[in-house]
Amino acid sequence: MPDLPEKAALGSLARRRDEDLLGALQRAAESSSSGSATALGCLVGPTASLPSATPESRACALWGLVVDEIGKLGSVVEPREHFVLLAAFRLPPVPDGGWASTLGERFGQLAEVRGLFGARKPLSNTPMNKAWAGALEMLAVAVAGRLGHLEGADWLPYVEIGRSAAAGTVPGDRSPEGFRAPSEGAQPVFVDRMLVTVLMHRRTALRRITERVVVARKDGVDGYDVHAETGWTGNLAELPVKALWNCRLIAVPGEDPGDPVLARLRFRRKLRLDEPYGFVSEAVDGKLDEERSWISVKVDHHGVAPGGLTIRVNFDETCLPQACWWFAEQLEVERLRRPAAGDPRLLDVGDGFVQHTFAGGCQPREEYGIAFRWPQG
Repeated sequence: MPDLPEKAALGSLARRRDEDLLGALQRAAESSSSGSATALGCLVGPTASLPSATPESRACALWGLVVDEIGKLGSVVEPREHFVLLAAFRLPPVPDGGWASTLGERFGQLAEVRGLFGARKPLSNTPMNKAWAGALEMLAVAVAGRLGHLEGADWLPYVEIGRSAAAGTVPGDRSPEGFRAPSEGAQPVFVDRMLVTVLMHRRTALRRITERVVVARKDGVDGYDVHAETGWTGNLAELPVKALWNCRLIAVPGEDPGDPVLARLRFRRKLRLDEPYGFVSEAVDGKLDEERSWISVKVDHHGVAPGGLTIRVNFDETCLPQACWWFAEQLEVERLRRPAAGDPRLLDVGDGFVQHTFAGGCQPREEYGIAFRWPQG
């Protein structure tokens, strides 16, 4: 099967040395005889049906589509494939000092993400190039599929996404408006995107990797707090929370004995109001004898954008649950109640990979997650 022309075009866009990807798309929309149009014409051509189309709005529409499809792929592919797409198209989280100019150099920056390409730091870009080959193929298929169906007013939402992504802001339809008031002590951020990947060992949650893109709700926000398990001795190396990308770990014990340990993921800079910031952390559970009945996210901030929270669980293939289902805003006794057959909340366990994206906004002071029931005996 021959490669899609969209694959070559997206690869060409990613390999550009300059950061003005939107400008390249705009030049392709301005003139069909330009060099940019030769490389990118199959991408921007379908945007001509956009109402009141201008080169600028057409470029934003296509860029919005690419950004949106990369976000969707982030919930279904491996973290390494998602990260090579983010690096290739210079999307958040941006490393300290910004993304490098060449694609190879940006892949080299990914080598600094601990654990992303194995236990040891890669000595070459080979693992990144392999991940890029698969990720580019999937992105091209997704983009080509959407290009074949979008027409006229269908493009309008992507114009806003593209402009917001280019400006480093959150699209208007993902603003905190319409969300409940957070508690007085809520963290002053709104979460645009949160991807939680949990790796199970038998019936315990061994590792939990969380990718977040947050938006500051006030000036001066410099970190994000997560809770570590109690009983911490004060040794930073023993704290079961790790900063993997674009943040540094600062641990603060509770004021009184028995209080949870506060693990602050310190950002590389203080944020301004409405400024977005992406970062990644990992939690490791050393209590391998503690059986888990659910994986959840507690919203202790200003909320999560509609469609912004995805939880996925990789179960131990030797220990699969009888049933899985997602829950939202329920009491503990309710979330443990298995839905009836045919209920849309039930998730197919299959070969041990389950995930759910919460379509609606996740409200402050609520909890969202995936519950499971283990076989008896």
